[in-house]
Amino acid sequence: MSRTPRHSTVEATIRPVPRYGVFMVTGAVLGIIVAGIVTLLGSYEPSRVLGVVYPPGQVFGFALLWTVPIGIALGGMIAVMLDRAARKHARVVRVEREHVVETDDEQG
Repeated sequence: MSRTPRHSTVEATIRPVPRYGVFMVTGAVLGIIVAGIVTLLGSYEPSRVLGVVYPPGQVFGFALLWTVPIGIALGGMIAVMLDRAARKHARVVRVEREHVVETDDEQG
């Protein structure tokens, strides 16, 4: 059995790419913080129309329904903008590829 190497040279583009998940999780965390701030700043007086007082936990939950998706969307948009800006810094490099093929030699 012998090994026969084959060489080829190709071009590859290298560019920095932001991690989308990190930006989206950061946006979600900021959304949670904003929901907490909104909850702390709210007034808990009875509603004039319904005469109901919403507890802080319920206000926090409703605020989360808006702030977390908005934070995730903003984090994703920032990652997309950074990705587009990173395309300007892309470089093309030559990469040498080597394929090793095993062959059966019948000698004897």
